[in-house]
Amino acid sequence: MSSSSFTGRTTYPQVRRRSAGAYRLVRTPLRPVDPPLLDARQRAVVDHGRGPLLVLAGPGTGKTTTLVEAVAARVAAGTDPERILVLTFSRKAAVELRDRMALRLGGTRGPQATTFHSYCYALVRAHQDADLFAEPLRLLSGPEQDVAVRDLLAGQLGLEREGLAPVRWPDELRACLTTRGFADEVRAVLARSRELGLGPDALADFARRTGRPDWRAAAAFLAEYLDVLDLQGVLDYAELVHRAVLLAERAPHSGTSSHVSSSAPSYGPALADAYDAVFVDEYQDTDPAQVRLLRALAGGGRTLVAFGDPDQSIYAFRGADVNGILDFPDTFPRADGTPARVEVLTTSRRSGEALLTATRLLTRRMPMPRLPSEKVRAHRELAAVRAGGRVESYTYPTASTELENIADIVRRAHLEEGVPWHDMAVLTRAGTRALSALRRALTSAGVPVEVDGTDIPLRHEPAVTPLLTALRAVATAALPGPAEAGEESGGAAADGEAADDTPPTWLDPETALDLLTSPLGGMDSADIRRLGRALRDEERAAGNRVPPPSDLLLARVLAEPERLVAHDPAYARGAQRLSALLRKARELLEGGGTAAEALWELWSGTPWPQRLERAALRGGTAGRNADRDLDAVCALFDTAARAEERTGGRGALNFLEEVDAQDIAADTLTRRAVRPDAVRLMTAHRSKGLEWSLVVVAGVQEGLWPDLRRRGSLLEADRIGRDGLAEPLTPGALLAEERRLFYVAATRARDRLVVTAVKAPADDGDQPSRFLAELGEEPKDVTGRPRRPLAVAALVAELRATTVDPEASEALRDAAARRLARLAALTDDEGQPLVPAAHPDRWWGLNEPTRSAVPLRDRDHPVVLSGSALDQLANTCALQWFLGREVKADAPATAAQGFGNVVHVLADEVASGRTPADLAVLMERLDSVWDALAFDAPWKSAQEKNNARVALERFLRWHTLDRTGRTPVATEHDFDVTLEAGEYEVRIRGSMDRVEQDEAGRAYVVDFKTGKQAPTANEVAAHPQLAVYQLAVERGAVDEAFAGERPASGGAELVHLRQPAPKKEGGEAYPKVQAQEPLAGEWVGDLLATAAGRVLDEHFTPNPGQHCTNCTFRTSCSAQPEGRQVLE
Repeated sequence: MSSSSFTGRTTYPQVRRRSAGAYRLVRTPLRPVDPPLLDARQRAVVDHGRGPLLVLAGPGTGKTTTLVEAVAARVAAGTDPERILVLTFSRKAAVELRDRMALRLGGTRGPQATTFHSYCYALVRAHQDADLFAEPLRLLSGPEQDVAVRDLLAGQLGLEREGLAPVRWPDELRACLTTRGFADEVRAVLARSRELGLGPDALADFARRTGRPDWRAAAAFLAEYLDVLDLQGVLDYAELVHRAVLLAERAPHSGTSSHVSSSAPSYGPALADAYDAVFVDEYQDTDPAQVRLLRALAGGGRTLVAFGDPDQSIYAFRGADVNGILDFPDTFPRADGTPARVEVLTTSRRSGEALLTATRLLTRRMPMPRLPSEKVRAHRELAAVRAGGRVESYTYPTASTELENIADIVRRAHLEEGVPWHDMAVLTRAGTRALSALRRALTSAGVPVEVDGTDIPLRHEPAVTPLLTALRAVATAALPGPAEAGEESGGAAADGEAADDTPPTWLDPETALDLLTSPLGGMDSADIRRLGRALRDEERAAGNRVPPPSDLLLARVLAEPERLVAHDPAYARGAQRLSALLRKARELLEGGGTAAEALWELWSGTPWPQRLERAALRGGTAGRNADRDLDAVCALFDTAARAEERTGGRGALNFLEEVDAQDIAADTLTRRAVRPDAVRLMTAHRSKGLEWSLVVVAGVQEGLWPDLRRRGSLLEADRIGRDGLAEPLTPGALLAEERRLFYVAATRARDRLVVTAVKAPADDGDQPSRFLAELGEEPKDVTGRPRRPLAVAALVAELRATTVDPEASEALRDAAARRLARLAALTDDEGQPLVPAAHPDRWWGLNEPTRSAVPLRDRDHPVVLSGSALDQLANTCALQWFLGREVKADAPATAAQGFGNVVHVLADEVASGRTPADLAVLMERLDSVWDALAFDAPWKSAQEKNNARVALERFLRWHTLDRTGRTPVATEHDFDVTLEAGEYEVRIRGSMDRVEQDEAGRAYVVDFKTGKQAPTANEVAAHPQLAVYQLAVERGAVDEAFAGERPASGGAELVHLRQPAPKKEGGEAYPKVQAQEPLAGEWVGDLLATAAGRVLDEHFTPNPGQHCTNCTFRTSCSAQPEGRQVLE
């Protein structure tokens, strides 16, 4: 903080004046902490003198307290804190240890407390050749390493074709070189080799001895991989520890001379003498390389105090080896050669007696380790300092029932038992999918939730998805080459003029729509439809009779912002802003910008950040969601900052590949902020070292927990051993690790443990895990769901329903109303209602319906209708007409509608003589516009194109058929007539596909249909659209086509081009034709009067029927279950 920021006097004692106009901030002295009361076992550890010591510390036995006190005792005895080293496995644990030691030691400087990897990094940086890394040494995260390995593997095939490949993989493996699964297997082999201290040459020798050509190829790959890391100045975690071990062991290791300088000085003696005592927390999580490092630092009988619990060894998938703690007494003997001493902490200060009894049953099924049997028994027979504790086990028929009941358990614990939200956790075996389902269920029940950010990969965060999507688009566009080719093309024209319907290659229609509806675009479906219609109108005005689908046009205008300038911001503002942002980000990458810079351009150029900030400050469910989104975006920028040396489009795409590779979230130097009062959701692995009053272990299913699938079964990394071929992990060993993981989850609870699973009624459905029975508590079958969520909103809903329930007694309805009144009257300190939903002013349906001040139609003018509108208003559903035609809320045009438009245009061209009646010519014309139609998949496009061919064949046969002397006189004939319909004046407008003249001189109207359904004969007789055409003929709509004479109507017909005619009328080769006789009676006028009256009266009520099946507006219709919230 700059001293210039202080301009006045201050009375704070922590700020002392050093000189005129300058201040110095002084740290507040730490208050002394009274030493804790230790039991005899803890005191024995604290009083340990010299030599190695293994401390078996079960869950809740005060392990960290004992470690801190042991360090404090040595400092108090005169040991220099700099000669004490404390190692642990996570940054969080290291920070906690440093804080606790600082409090315990008061003003005394504390010892170094760090993670293994941080210590190794410091060691390598301090002692590596200065000229080996021109830039600071950088560590690869797990996803970064995965991308590096996959890139190298992907390049192998190309190098092989050129005869330059340094690695020759066996033929049976070459087909899978580019798969993510194979990359994972290779990473496991590399890590295993380095953990065991095997370099490329040593691994190759081992492969030859064991007859494994795949490992020999992996050895060559390891050499290439290490060379690439050195050239880039980076290390992965396994290589970091390996090189630190080589430095600590004083002698270069076989096969590594090209990666660790042989001329480097020997640091082993100096390191061995650097510490009087080394403490290790969570020793059971060490791998062989870390054990070697500890032997170099504190072997030979020196003081090494290791705390651990073999029953909590759960990180084998990360290389941890439980044998490390089991072999500790022999690996670290005392100075006289005898095995190291073993002490046991036997008192659990965490769990009540009932909980300890249940978890003790789990340990009895675990294998007996190689440690002294009396120590193991004492370790597993923990004594509780207090009685109490509850263990509950439930099974449910379905997964959704399980989730709802978990939410109910958590809410009741908070409301009825007073358990704070932050003192509860829900744990699962699996990761992203299970946690996402739990988060949705708990949030919908009103439970504040905090998901450990490291449990969900960034690409699965909702707030990150649109930013990554936009970055991928602009990064692809910024690549040098033909990526921009699609941008200069125009729309397709049905009349054959040169045009290109394809969207820009870097922005497909689906991506464009996703971005427009994302927070970056901020558009809703109504705005998108309005903009799409405006763009199609532009195309028609430019002479394109069959414009491309609106989604293609939207993709094009996002790539060309200047095309949006003339559009009304009322509906186009989001697209205008988004297209400008995409151009800026693209230009930034083309100029050598980084992914982080492009992401910031996209993020900061919208109102989205401000909306999230306001929502976060308001609190509530929306605030928690906003907090989560802001955390995710911050984590994305943290990750992008690590890739700042990657520039341009290719650099951004490499960064995206890294993010996409995250199956487990990457570790970061910064942890996301934890909500102060929220239920924690995390995997069982992440829960290690934490505790809560209530713990729910969810989804304990057989097949999922235990998961007995063997990991790395292709390259078998687990069989690479230091002294020979190791035996593969047996199902028993896998089961033991899974049981240890369940034990870790169950021992996180202080007061109450709830274990849940699905027990499907069918024998072949999901079944509970065997672990449920091992807790000694008979699972209770719960078949129902909670009656309602234990939340205020659900209470209000139930009370409201009771007040209007006709089957409820009057007294019950009155009591419900009184309770609602009491809830509605509750206010906070500022007078704002606490339960606004309880007040009748907030209820739907109680106020009088509102009416627009401006009428839908002017009664002094004719009501404009079309044939299809008449059918909807009078026969089908007036509400559907209003929402679709007037509100324009109908779904966007589909490919089926485009199919019909194309066929209609081609039929018009043939009938008018502009195109010959030749199928080959028509198919050529069809090919010129077909790609403008958007289909869900290529096979669907090919299928529909074949259907179009069949439809055109039928049309040509029908066109050339002698139809009792009828000849065409007009095609696509527009009409506009006004007539009287009862007390209303109606204006009919539309277009007739084809008008023919029969031998009697009468007009005959033809309407082509390309749908898949045909009306019945009775429906055709009263078909409103055909009837309107005939009525228009009688009112002079086709006089112009008949030389100014008014013909009589000879009838009308529907020609179904996608449906075959009956066999007696030609069968498959001809279209199905349905004719309507000339009009008789006044029924058409009555329909028009009914429709006009409904429009003028603005009375649009639903009319249920078969047409409801595919209706777009079911959720807005009071006649449908989906629209029950709508009141008429």
